[in-house]
Amino acid sequence: MSAEQQWDYSFDVVVVGSGNGGMTAALCSYEMGAKDVLVIEKSNLYGGTSSISGGGVWIPCNRYANEAGAGDTLESAKTYLRQLITEEEVSEHQLDAYLENGPKMVDFLHERTRMRYVTLEHYPDYYTDLDGAMQGHRSMEPETFNADELGEEWRRLRRTHPMMHLAGVIGFTQVEAGLLIGQQPGWWKTAIKLVVDYAVDIPWRLKDKFHRRLATGCAGVARLRASMQDRDIPLWQNTAMTKVVDVDGKVLGVEVMREGKPVRIQARKAVVLAAGGFEHNQEMREKYLPQPTDHRWSAGTKDNTGDAILEGMRLGAKMHRLDEAWWCNTISVPGEDIPRLSIMEKSYPGSIMVNPAGQRFSNESQNYMAFQQETFARHTEENPLNPSWHIFDANFRATYFVGPLYNSKFLPDWAVPKRYEEEGFFAKADSIAELARKIDVDAAGLEETVTKMNEFARNGEDLDFQRGDSAYDRYYGDPRVTPNPCLGPINKAPYYAMKVDPGDFGTQGGMVTNADAQVMHENGTVIEGLYAIGNCSAPTLPCYPGPGSTLGPAMTFAYQAAKSITGYQD
Repeated sequence: MSAEQQWDYSFDVVVVGSGNGGMTAALCSYEMGAKDVLVIEKSNLYGGTSSISGGGVWIPCNRYANEAGAGDTLESAKTYLRQLITEEEVSEHQLDAYLENGPKMVDFLHERTRMRYVTLEHYPDYYTDLDGAMQGHRSMEPETFNADELGEEWRRLRRTHPMMHLAGVIGFTQVEAGLLIGQQPGWWKTAIKLVVDYAVDIPWRLKDKFHRRLATGCAGVARLRASMQDRDIPLWQNTAMTKVVDVDGKVLGVEVMREGKPVRIQARKAVVLAAGGFEHNQEMREKYLPQPTDHRWSAGTKDNTGDAILEGMRLGAKMHRLDEAWWCNTISVPGEDIPRLSIMEKSYPGSIMVNPAGQRFSNESQNYMAFQQETFARHTEENPLNPSWHIFDANFRATYFVGPLYNSKFLPDWAVPKRYEEEGFFAKADSIAELARKIDVDAAGLEETVTKMNEFARNGEDLDFQRGDSAYDRYYGDPRVTPNPCLGPINKAPYYAMKVDPGDFGTQGGMVTNADAQVMHENGTVIEGLYAIGNCSAPTLPCYPGPGSTLGPAMTFAYQAAKSITGYQD
């Protein structure tokens, strides 16, 4: 019996993965004419790392920025990107495809689905000193969304990371996060409004401990899922792809384990792989990623174990950048299931990051991707940068949120869980030298580093790493602090340390694709019927030019894939 005659189910398009890229591919395929679409999800929760994330989408010249009068152009965006990405790394054709089709994708979803975004007016590109950079408006975040609009599907939605929830249950937007976590002027009004809205919604409290209002990553995923529901596009959860079925070089479908049973699914037009990276496959991490590496440091979805990438390898797909990830320091808090991303707190004035020698090794306020890349570049056996420690004092502790710690006005030291110190995650001492001994850091080195930082804070200039010189640095600085909003003294006891790991929120390497997201074979031909988007494909933006640089290309090339599959002309 031929492979074509052995299918349990048959669809036009089968999408593997339920994040932003996968759902966008499904919706666009449907709207462009392929009405019989299936999305499968390995987990019992849908949304993947997209749902855990902040939900930002980096698309220059998007409709929301244009409506706000941003004044951006594709030419300036390309000028900016070409200073970060060589033509050898990403071809002219591929880069142009992203820049030209990103705004079209946003328009398509806005006009046909429930997707709505808010332009981030004040969130700058990550390299603001480069030509063509913008001080804001290239990134969008999803409009908030009410969970009850999903019906019972809200119970199966993967929530945004706990760090993006007030009191663990009230989600807040990226704009609100800047106010709340940094406790900027007016933050308490925002906090009170969120708490009151949550408290008075008694009918929803009887259903769920979380706020009815969804924000950031899970709001974007919820909007996509609701749009799928409007079209009766099925989403099968607890369905893990085990094999891509191909005959004579043409992909015909997939084999899966659905609720523990083997199932064969035909894809009459295409299979779209959108199943994430391999961040939680320790064997692959040790084979491909720089050291040190540990999947427990990753904030990516735990189900991302490289399934799609491994199948691509088996089929002979060309691979690229398997040695890279979307790097970000992470904070592994005892008792929490997933590490927190260390983005904002290390940027605030009055703190530093140090290595075991007690020395700073980079600009703490620069974008998190660049910070972590510098960490790996400078890490050696003779001068290790792991473990790293976030060092701060009583003033900092009283002013800002740090990882799981609300400031000391809300969470005094006596209320900090004892296991934090017992498990070596957190330390407190009355002197810098004593703190150094508690965390096994060179005391003389740490004292010298703190003294130097205090001098930099007084003068307003970081002579070692230029912290606070760029607009991006200052975005997460504190404007109340002068002369440099990113530099503050560390001089009031007690002193504190929090352990920080060289983590990530997903790997970035995978199958090489063309401008239509078709997977390329090692011999230079297209693997017919196979598409890849998101973190299982090689990135079009291999750096991090601005907030949302992973979701922007994933959704854009999902749109491109749908056009290729259906023959749609925009």
